[in-house]
Amino acid sequence: MRKPCVILIGSSSGIGKSTIASELAKELGIKHLIETDFIREIVRGIIGPDYAPALHKSSFDAYVTLKNKQRYDGNTANLISAGFEEHASFVIPAIEKVIKRAVDDYDDLVIEGVHLVPGLLDVEKFKKDASIHFFVLTADEEVHKERFVKRAMKIKRGGKHLEYFKENRIINNYLVKQALENRVPVINNITIEDTKRRMLTLIKEICKEMIFRHSVDQLDVETDIILNKYGGRIMDVSYFLPGFSEPLKRKVNVYNPVEAKRFIKLLDENPKRKKDLEGLYELSGNIHRHKICAPDEKSLQSMIEELKEKGLLYHPDEELKDVELY
Repeated sequence: MRKPCVILIGSSSGIGKSTIASELAKELGIKHLIETDFIREIVRGIIGPDYAPALHKSSFDAYVTLKNKQRYDGNTANLISAGFEEHASFVIPAIEKVIKRAVDDYDDLVIEGVHLVPGLLDVEKFKKDASIHFFVLTADEEVHKERFVKRAMKIKRGGKHLEYFKENRIINNYLVKQALENRVPVINNITIEDTKRRMLTLIKEICKEMIFRHSVDQLDVETDIILNKYGGRIMDVSYFLPGFSEPLKRKVNVYNPVEAKRFIKLLDENPKRKKDLEGLYELSGNIHRHKICAPDEKSLQSMIEELKEKGLLYHPDEELKDVELY
């Protein structure tokens, strides 16, 4: 039987997680969508401010309740992050109870909120009985600021709330750092459709193994088609080397086009590193195997057709010389 699906979407205020969560729930037909702010209010009714003063502050100003602030030695970012972590730590046990209830009842569920902190939220204990998908959303600082202001005015929390953008930006950076350290996908929320496609690619895992044949200089074309145009994902790589009984395999999981561009830029700036990779490509006759993924079957087929048109895929009728495929 299919496992219940639990999707967790964390980010600081103003990134756009509520909109994305709503769109994703609609796309997947998931009727249960919960904000962690509502869970926090329930916890506040149980745990009073005398026992948990950080809980009764907002996520961005909980640091004012911390004792021994001098131990942060004037490091504002660490102080704000520590206050936020203290604030979130009171909400996380209740979030885990909600996830457990959904899993026990075999219900699909989307939870969104700032309190979903990678490293603090223990999702491993649910993975045996549920399909857990954890994401952290981010945005460039200027985009974040614009959305933050619009959100504050929309929900009539201007004035004082708008003064805390700097604190919310620090929380954004903290969440991204925690996500990277705990292997939680970080999605740059540029547009609703783009973000939704990238998340669906990771959730649905509609994938196919394909054999590619192209040079290192064509990596930018390959990644542009798969990552940018179709919101896809590239997984693992196998090189077929003459004289070896098994292909040389390397673990790869690329879904962020920014990271792909950064990798290609580093190759261009480091001739030795690029030459080493070109040597590996030449040994394998420029042939390697990837698993490529897309948000839906139609996108996957269109992606494959475009890769063929660009001459990036290996055709079985081509002469391979000494290269054998396994």
